Amino acid sequence: MTKSLALKIDDAEPETAPASARIKLSGVPDDRAMLRAAAELTRDLHTPNRRIYWTDMLLSAGIGYGALAATILAPSWPLALLAGVVAVLALYRASLFIHEITHLKHSLLPNFRLVWNLILGVPLLVPSFMYEGVHTMHHARTRYGTVEDPEYLPLALMKPWTLPMFLLVSLLLPVAMLIRFGVLTPLSLVIPPLRRLVVAKYSGLQINPKFSRRAPEGEFRKQWYWQEAGASIFSIALITAVATGVVPLRAFGIYLAVVAGVAVINQVRTLVAHLWENDGEPLTVTAQYLDSVNVPTPGFLAYLWAPVGLRYHALHHLLPSLPYHALDEAHRRISGALEEASAYHKANYPTLRGLMHRLAQSTMGAR
Repeated sequence: MTKSLALKIDDAEPETAPASARIKLSGVPDDRAMLRAAAELTRDLHTPNRRIYWTDMLLSAGIGYGALAATILAPSWPLALLAGVVAVLALYRASLFIHEITHLKHSLLPNFRLVWNLILGVPLLVPSFMYEGVHTMHHARTRYGTVEDPEYLPLALMKPWTLPMFLLVSLLLPVAMLIRFGVLTPLSLVIPPLRRLVVAKYSGLQINPKFSRRAPEGEFRKQWYWQEAGASIFSIALITAVATGVVPLRAFGIYLAVVAGVAVINQVRTLVAHLWENDGEPLTVTAQYLDSVNVPTPGFLAYLWAPVGLRYHALHHLLPSLPYHALDEAHRRISGALEEASAYHKANYPTLRGLMHRLAQSTMGAR
């Protein structure tokens, strides 16, 4: 799993680069010019535009739920399939605002977290407490890529079967979340050892199985409890409604399929958010950036599979608090100011397909 890495970046194009074209991440020094440019050139871009956030989130959610209803009520399978695709893509975009909620100051977007959880987090069974306090650890200077990072596994150094397994797990997410909130939450309230297990292992959107979460504290504890209670009530009500025939099995199955579709697309995006080539060593900010991915090339598909600014994931690791709508402009400024030899340009890749090919090739060479 901890196969040694090459000493330099191969000059081959990312589309065709062999698995050996890896970065020796450990020991990469910080590119001071890049870090300085990223900070200085974006000072005026850190204020979130409330109109953009609210319009984008509410419109995406409205289209998604409208398409979900159309899928359930469609008179034919072709129409149901078309509406289902729209529902998955729109709800996927709306759900990804959980990432923005995690990074931005809530005082700059009053009530945004509350409304998002009420219309998306609870009904889709991914309340924001599952991400808040977890994702920020992924950005911690000394945690990224280590065993203490809840969102990192050295996937590029693991066996080929790990990739399809990684995607298969996401298909089971809606059922797992129904069990988590509809069964484990109420049981854990009367069984303290189960509660400790639920908090530690089943309360975070994480991919590292070794990560254990601590119990919430302070103001966040209130957020955790009301969101968990809402998701639990929703889950129990939904299970009861299906069991008693109030909600038809067909409608329930379509709901599960759409939520699973959202989870699968997000899992595919996760696979190309990083190169996953670190074997557990603490990394500099520049090394973390080089292990992350930008897909800046304009293209319609990139807006579908990496919406809400997530096609600039490497840039996001440089500037985690930058609003999603400012990333395009930030990239334009930084890439224009830095020479081609800068580390900044080495994290830019042309396509999703090329990144998936690179990752698959790398696992093929794992021992």
